[in-house]
Amino acid sequence: MTPAPTNPDDACNNLTLRKAARYLGATYDKALAPVGLRATQFSILQKLGAHGETTITGLADMIAMDRTTLASNLKPLAREGLVTVEPSAADRRARIVTITPDGLSRVKAALPLWKAVQDRFEGSFGADKAARLRASLRAVLDTGFDPWAE
Repeated sequence: MTPAPTNPDDACNNLTLRKAARYLGATYDKALAPVGLRATQFSILQKLGAHGETTITGLADMIAMDRTTLASNLKPLAREGLVTVEPSAADRRARIVTITPDGLSRVKAALPLWKAVQDRFEGSFGADKAARLRASLRAVLDTGFDPWAE
């Protein structure tokens, strides 16, 4: 049995996760900078490229982000012509996000940069440990919290 940490910061899941996320996120941001993308933007474009057009709500669910933050992240991508955000023909309240050909080109250019940092992390951390980390973090999404419920 592991003894309880003496420092409350050592036991804080949120702080530990955020520190690791900032550290790794900055690493991916730096790697993707040559193509003018941040890690969050790459993730958004990658999901759109894989899934095609979707609603803002659907995309927010796919990447576990609240709709307001996602809408803010979509604005610079739309300004650069990498995505379009249009009202849905079926439901005028919903907005449809679509990756553009320029967005697809940017993701294609970013993929080798992403792969290089991905490989570097897995080489340093261990591929098996990285796979277990991803599985554990995906499991966090199934813990029953509903952080963006209205």
